[in-house]
Amino acid sequence: MAPAIGRVVIYTRRIDQMAEFYSRHFGFAVLRSPTDRIVELVPQTSGLTILLHPAAAKQKEGQALVKLVFDVDDVEAFCAEARTEGLEFGKIHQADGYCFANAKDPAKNSIQISSRASSR
Repeated sequence: MAPAIGRVVIYTRRIDQMAEFYSRHFGFAVLRSPTDRIVELVPQTSGLTILLHPAAAKQKEGQALVKLVFDVDDVEAFCAEARTEGLEFGKIHQADGYCFANAKDPAKNSIQISSRASSR
């Protein structure tokens, strides 16, 4: 059996801001252990766990060629709700039967909301 991807590691100097951001805007539960420098963000439904790892001094935030994509049924409604919570997404783009919008997290990593999964 092939292994399944279960976690994404984000290297950041903004652990607390990132934990609050993903908790508030995407509903992740924040798990901290006093003996571990990694903060674990666990989805409340299905999906990947995000591990927030302290960035090394030479690591530049937001430079990885990775984008976190969150599946939503209604991109426009999610953008409107996020705006009330202080998260601004860019223009809503129409694609092949679905739509999406992009934003950045506090460490300048690219994030996206997309209705692609619900359109298939």
